[in-house]
Amino acid sequence: MNTDRPRRLLFLAFGFPPALKSSSYRLREIANAFAGAGWQVTVLNAAREMWENEFGLDESLLDNVDPSIRVIELPLARADLETDIRTYDEARALTPARWLKEWRERNEESFPEPTFGGWRDDLERVVVDLHREDPFDLILVSCVPYVSLAAALRLHEEHQVPMAVDFRDGWSVDVIKGGEAFERDSVSGRWEQRALEAAESLWLVNDPIAEHYRVRYPELADKVRVVRNGFDRDSIPTQIPQPPAGPLRFGYLGTINFRPEFVSTVLGAWREARATNPLLEGATWDWRGNLGAGAVRGSSAVLEQLIAAEADGVSYGGPVPKRDVGEFYGSLDAVTFMVIGGAFMTSGKVYECMATALPIVSAHEVRHDASTLLEGYPLWTGVAGLDHDFLVSAFGRAAELARSADDALRRSARDYAEQFERSRIMIDAVSALTDKVAP
Repeated sequence: MNTDRPRRLLFLAFGFPPALKSSSYRLREIANAFAGAGWQVTVLNAAREMWENEFGLDESLLDNVDPSIRVIELPLARADLETDIRTYDEARALTPARWLKEWRERNEESFPEPTFGGWRDDLERVVVDLHREDPFDLILVSCVPYVSLAAALRLHEEHQVPMAVDFRDGWSVDVIKGGEAFERDSVSGRWEQRALEAAESLWLVNDPIAEHYRVRYPELADKVRVVRNGFDRDSIPTQIPQPPAGPLRFGYLGTINFRPEFVSTVLGAWREARATNPLLEGATWDWRGNLGAGAVRGSSAVLEQLIAAEADGVSYGGPVPKRDVGEFYGSLDAVTFMVIGGAFMTSGKVYECMATALPIVSAHEVRHDASTLLEGYPLWTGVAGLDHDFLVSAFGRAAELARSADDALRRSARDYAEQFERSRIMIDAVSALTDKVAP
């Protein structure tokens, strides 16, 4: 390595700001941590138009991106998100389901990923061309898409560039249902093993997923590192919350990707709690976040349920720009943490919820990695899945805490969350990786 110039990182970070995705915060802080450590950082991302067609954009996400970071937006697209029917060929217009199936199959001919596999050739060509212009000292891939692994392997195998993988939720583990997503001798399995054998380090977001990889690849166990998500300092209120004087304000912020039955259950529990508990008289519940993707963004059966619950103090106000997240939490007296998945799932929002120092009502599986974290949080009301009676009592318990929790209890809640401050987590992870590949 040439020590006379700054070390250079190529970061394949699809979903980097201003893409409005749950991974954007993590990608931003990884890039910032490398820049803060003196690296010249080049980020590869898809064009804004693609993210705008998916979940949308949040320009405020760019506010805290280190200005030294170079972002290259590639003209990649997802044809399945195209809504302009004037661009459709006859086959797509007449038989859209068949067109979609064949499009996915074509993508998988290049790489075993039905949505993004067709990007492989373009990605490989771009990373090689960039390296030839000015060589990189490390390539870091944050998945998804997994096709990014092919580009990193190309650069690693042809030009001996060290590579590392921020696998986040992993690939061969089904984080929603639990268990193995595919076998080691499958096409995906062979790609995964090849990438992990080449990688200097493998980052996962929680211990259950990390353990899956240690068991699946015992010979690679020393590469596995848990690099959790966390909360961003600018996303929490600066002041410790105080007991409210008026009706309580509950809130949810996050991706709204729940089944209608899930939403019906939690709304039913809220309705009963609000009607029967004097502490919840006049209480409101504000739902915020992405609802649907692509052509159906902002329109779904869940939205209809939320609109129908307006008489119960429920409202939906759309996504919250990153720069306004702290203000949103500061307007609340309690938060609801709702998430899909089970033992392999954590969700980045749990860290943010804990850092608010507000009471938390949970609606998710009992055996959930988030439960492991919340057990140490003093303002948590517990979890029992979607049990109606428990949820009714949980809303009531949160109301009690919102009214009675003193400053000392709230500060202990904030202190517990401090260990999960995102920039601290990422700086430690980047430091360890740097020591490994560029001591």
